[in-house]
Amino acid sequence: MAVKRGMVERWKSRRGRGVQLRLPFDDIMEFAIALLSISPQELELLGWSFADRKRLLDHFLASGRAAQETDPEALGATPIELTIPRADLERLRRFAVREFPKAASHAAVAERVLRAIEAVPDRRRGSEGR
Repeated sequence: MAVKRGMVERWKSRRGRGVQLRLPFDDIMEFAIALLSISPQELELLGWSFADRKRLLDHFLASGRAAQETDPEALGATPIELTIPRADLERLRRFAVREFPKAASHAAVAERVLRAIEAVPDRRRGSEGR
């Protein structure tokens, strides 16, 4: 049991605690498709590995499980909450600024994604006053 607890604690310290992003399901899927579409060279420019991209995609694809109980007619506009490790939030922000606008079908999608990312409170600011 102690070994398992130690592994969980190391994982949490590396990835940080999860933060919640709330986006319409259609935006989540468009973001996931954009992540899939970037080339190995673009991944390298972002400082990402294939494992980084896969991990981020796994978070986005997990939203499908949350959406299963939603009426298919209303699914596209339904806000879905994603939990992303805080350490990956900056990666997502960088992608949303640099690459996502090139792949997004509408500029409004990129703006909504950036607003959702920027709305996450900065843990460092919150802990300074303590």
